[in-house]
Amino acid sequence: MPAEIKGLNEECGVFGIWGHPNAAQITYYGLHSLQHRGQEGTGIIVSDGETLRGHKGEGLVTEVFQEGSIEKLTGDGAIGHVRYTTAGGGGYENVQPLLFNSQSGGLALAHNGNLINANALKHQLEGQGSIFQTTSDTEVLAHLIKRSGYAQLKDRVKNALTMLKGAYAFLVMTETEMMVALDPHGLRPLSLAKIGDAYCVASETCAFDIVGAEFVRDIEPGELLIINDEGITSERFSFSNGNAMCTMEYVYFSRPDSNIQGINVHSARKRMGMELAHEAPIEADVVTGVPDSSISSAIGYAEASGIPYEMGLIKNRYVGRTFIQPSQSLREQGVKMKLSPVRGVVEGKRVVMVDDSIVRGTTSRRIVSMLKEAGAKEVHVCISSPPIKNPCYYGIDTSTHEELIASSNSVEEMREIIGADSLTFLSTEGVLKAIGRDDSSPNRGQCLACFTGKYPTEIYPDTLHPHEKELVK
Repeated sequence: MPAEIKGLNEECGVFGIWGHPNAAQITYYGLHSLQHRGQEGTGIIVSDGETLRGHKGEGLVTEVFQEGSIEKLTGDGAIGHVRYTTAGGGGYENVQPLLFNSQSGGLALAHNGNLINANALKHQLEGQGSIFQTTSDTEVLAHLIKRSGYAQLKDRVKNALTMLKGAYAFLVMTETEMMVALDPHGLRPLSLAKIGDAYCVASETCAFDIVGAEFVRDIEPGELLIINDEGITSERFSFSNGNAMCTMEYVYFSRPDSNIQGINVHSARKRMGMELAHEAPIEADVVTGVPDSSISSAIGYAEASGIPYEMGLIKNRYVGRTFIQPSQSLREQGVKMKLSPVRGVVEGKRVVMVDDSIVRGTTSRRIVSMLKEAGAKEVHVCISSPPIKNPCYYGIDTSTHEELIASSNSVEEMREIIGADSLTFLSTEGVLKAIGRDDSSPNRGQCLACFTGKYPTEIYPDTLHPHEKELVK
């Protein structure tokens, strides 16, 4: 759902292709399928073997790439990016891919994730004479690559990557090759596919489906792929520190038709709903989901509970990212512009409202209120993930405990705040079982930090908001 409703946003998505005569066009369609991962800016950079050039801007893919802009981007290699602003803030200069030119040639970068030691590295690099053109943490990698003393680019990239901490899926492109890297914990999804003889990579496999690419495999944590006209080679810049895929990719961020490390997202969400029905049986008349990411879980809950699934909430698909601000009274209930209850479904009924998460609680409170105004006799809120009690420092825009209702309130207190007749969350064990990545699953570790507070990496003090520093000592 849009940022104004959910209050939870992922940083971005990346797509790259090498060895195809229509590289820019394919990248355009790939980015369009990844639009849910970022709506604030997008760009494509192409290589024709001799030069790098690109086009980028703030807005949606269809807004930035107007008629004729793609046709000007000729070349057999391309990388693209869709952005949601977290680290570094917004602005045209931070829209990716970033392009750097030097006497030795061009370098383009696209990044999904967040570097938790970016500030420390920037301070160090500026002390050595670097001048940063953006406020994005992505630019740090370019400076580290340039300052590395190795002769070959792949060795400079590998050396630079070893200095980074946090979550990152990087695409690096020069005039003659494309490199792909995933952080040693594998916190972000990244996959490889083929279109004929061309190789492409994407944050989600749904991008391959739309461009007609055949999935090959997932990129491994700590792996560096080098793709050029001679083919593809794989090297390691780090040994895996234990797989820690972001659980919220399965719960909320990824598209239902994507597969993450062999697990279909829709199927995982449906199983979450089924587990939730087993853990929290409720006597009710109808089950409904909050569009769109919760529909799969709601179907699973209904199937497991035997309570019929109904479309109790309808999403208005014609409200854009920016719209004329309504009056103050409507602004305070802005969710009504994007969600509408179906009175004929919920009136006089005991309703199970399935949602994927509660972040700040304001949206849940408004939806519960709308359902009751539409005549629902009872509203039971069932969340298909554990309570989000801890900030994420890896590319999701929850950076303080203050933003999270579950951080300072019990489940009963949250129930009172949102006005529900009952409130239940899926257990951590339940979500792992539903995804299929519990302790018995080899090489399928999960990052559960937002639920448990156990972070897979160290957290640097300068990453935190000032009042958060005391909490991690």
